[in-house]
Amino acid sequence: MVVHEHPHRSSGFHLPSIRRHGAASATETDASAQTGTVAARYALASLRLFTGFVFLWAFLDKTFGFGYATASGKGWIDGGSPTKGFLSSVAAGPMESTFHSWAGDTWVDWLFMLGMLGVGVAVMSGVALRLSALAGTLIMAFMWIAEWPPARHLSDGTPSMSTNPFTDYHVIYALALIVLAAVGAGATWGLGRLWAQLPVVRDQSWLR
Repeated sequence: MVVHEHPHRSSGFHLPSIRRHGAASATETDASAQTGTVAARYALASLRLFTGFVFLWAFLDKTFGFGYATASGKGWIDGGSPTKGFLSSVAAGPMESTFHSWAGDTWVDWLFMLGMLGVGVAVMSGVALRLSALAGTLIMAFMWIAEWPPARHLSDGTPSMSTNPFTDYHVIYALALIVLAAVGAGATWGLGRLWAQLPVVRDQSWLR
């Protein structure tokens, strides 16, 4: 009897141990995955807030002339043009003459400033990320063409000092907007979840 009971007891002793070990491993895996998901959400939320602030700050500085990119007293509110200085200084690329003709035009100033304000507020609040990605990418595309990184020399023959023929900060900002819209990064630290529950947004997914 003892001989028959010993293997049975031995088996009964080890199986629960193996199961407990397996359950612990599954729990640890689930916990690790959950931690990674939470970390990713917060990382994307941080990226969203900082990217949105890039656009919002550009609007604020150009409007009020805080003394950074726009000198004090030269802001839009003081009668200055948010686009004249930048567009009139374009010195390379296929749209050089076009940008020169646009520099300081009222419609260009308003379109640019409303775009920067709209993208900045929407991205920081986590709403309309798809529209923001589209608008922000168009703005960045025009600014990329204006600076024209592929050029080795400017139109007057001086070196362009371009450090990369394709990828610059405009491309990175555009990609950041696209990623944020693709993953729906407006729920964490934002109003994305409330925005998505609005009837018009539920019916029109392009508004998310």
